[in-house]
Amino acid sequence: MEITPATVPGTGHIYQIRTRRGDRLAFIDYHDGRRALTFYGENDSDDVGRTAELEPDEADRLAELLHSRSLDDRLAAIERRLAELTAGR
Repeated sequence: MEITPATVPGTGHIYQIRTRRGDRLAFIDYHDGRRALTFYGENDSDDVGRTAELEPDEADRLAELLHSRSLDDRLAAIERRLAELTAGR
């Protein structure tokens, strides 16, 4: 996957994404906390097919779904590692 970040003055940050299959989308991180996913048409133009805006809690939930492990599993692993590191003190 190829990710190209850019700053949009007065708006936030945009991350242009091209998957290995050639699909194109963008992730927009607005200064006000909103997030958006923009999907481009199938040809190689900049025609936007659809944009989905996400509230901060929705973006958090989507990010959690995209992780290979759940947030609870990741926190448990961190807690186990912290216990290992502090056990020898």
